[in-house]
Amino acid sequence: MGIQMDDNRPIFVQIAELIENDIIDGTVPEETQVPSTNQFAAFYSINPATAAKGVNLLVEQGILYKKRGIGMFVAAGARSELTNKRRQQFYEQYVVAMIREAAKLGITTEQLSEMIRKGDENR
Repeated sequence: MGIQMDDNRPIFVQIAELIENDIIDGTVPEETQVPSTNQFAAFYSINPATAAKGVNLLVEQGILYKKRGIGMFVAAGARSELTNKRRQQFYEQYVVAMIREAAKLGITTEQLSEMIRKGDENR
């Protein structure tokens, strides 16, 4: 996944999400170093200040921490915290919206469950 220049979200938010994704999928394990803001800036051809803003967003959330003179590292417990946050976002963005739309269309809970099971069989 890369930075989507046509994405409406600020680039620094996208940088933070890229790091989050790497933590969630285990590419960057807890207590390991993440690339520097200059590395992010060079790789994605963005301003180093923008990359730093994305990294600092994760520092503010306790996902990353700084080892003075060395760089930024993934905090212990970050993967679990991010997974829980993403699950809550998934619930709010998709599940609640799906249930509301199903109700509008007169789809029962049982019918909705069956649709989900069918979809799961096809993935």
